[in-house]
Amino acid sequence: MRLNRPALVVLGASTFCYVTAETLPVGLLPQISADLGVTEAQVGLLLTSYAVVAALSTIPLTALTMRVPRHTLIAVTVAIFAVSQGAAALAPTFELLTLSRLVCALAHGVFWSVIGPIIVRLAPPGQGGRATALVFLGNSLAIVLGVPLGTALGQALGWRSAVGVFAVAGAVCVGLLLAVLPALAPLPRDLAARTGEQLRGAVRVLRDGPVARLCLITTVLVVGHFAAYTYIAPLVRRDAGLDGAALSALLLGYGGVGLLANFVVGRFVDRRPGPLVLGLTVTVTVSVGLLAPVLGTVPTVVATLLWGGAFTAIPVFLAAAVLRVAPRARDAASAVYVVAFQIGIGGGAFVGERLVGAGHLGVLPLLAAGFALIASVLVVLSPGVFPARISRADHDRAEAAALH
Repeated sequence: MRLNRPALVVLGASTFCYVTAETLPVGLLPQISADLGVTEAQVGLLLTSYAVVAALSTIPLTALTMRVPRHTLIAVTVAIFAVSQGAAALAPTFELLTLSRLVCALAHGVFWSVIGPIIVRLAPPGQGGRATALVFLGNSLAIVLGVPLGTALGQALGWRSAVGVFAVAGAVCVGLLLAVLPALAPLPRDLAARTGEQLRGAVRVLRDGPVARLCLITTVLVVGHFAAYTYIAPLVRRDAGLDGAALSALLLGYGGVGLLANFVVGRFVDRRPGPLVLGLTVTVTVSVGLLAPVLGTVPTVVATLLWGGAFTAIPVFLAAAVLRVAPRARDAASAVYVVAFQIGIGGGAFVGERLVGAGHLGVLPLLAAGFALIASVLVVLSPGVFPARISRADHDRAEAAALH
């Protein structure tokens, strides 16, 4: 069996659309705020409400859809994304913009829950991490191209045009998914299990030590990151005086370094993930902490680029790890991991909004650095969370378990 590259590339394009759309308000805070008559802090809460709905709905909706063919389900989630983005682009009020994003959030959790197991089924044994890294290039490209280009487009033509472009991109991805994804029937054990059993399975997998520790590391790290990243525009405006095209250029650099880091470390995902995750979390700790004082343009740019490079590469390791530590319950483990990530996004954006609303913008980098440091300690204390590639014997046992 060889890597199904066409299918993996289209899945990567779909992740590009999802990640860009979820985080695009970060770069368009001033435009959305001015157009809809709300504060920038309120616009930041778009990330919080999105994440809350995704977190609450992921496990039950994943359980309800376990009998749906995987190739059909992933296409449906991207179709919902496309429709919701079209509605967001036309929303006349902030309330309707929020509602359209919440519809997208319902599909978001299911999309991210099923994509990991789908990736593994498209890769030969022992290359799940490599395949995951290939798909997650879409995440990096979202930061490299999606957010900065969306920000630039929003500044030039209005934020609605930027959102509308991703509605069209989502529709294109739906067609490509239907064309290139092979038929992926539900696993026999999922067809036989009732919805209640699926829900209990998600609870049981969370009791598994390595899965629980991975979710804890994920939540802690992501809370800190999104508390600061949600307000990166006002942060760099304060620290370096960057706005408009200069802000777009910095976001482009942020993602560009992340893309490079993703490419470099991606080849090691199946080998020594633990030390690399630790190195990346420590780099996040130092780089984002340097943004706390107002150091001027050059130090701010350098610290921001290091932050982007380190953090953007981390989700590749997290997504690969959850499939390794729970090889017999990948869908359930992926679902609880998605919930942990969304709690991190929503919690971080909410904490950021509270601090920014109270006039404490400068506290955000210190908060993010502190949480990244805690995550680094947890990585050191949890060596079993980031095992090397799953052995062929374990892979065969997992596949045998899936058939019963």
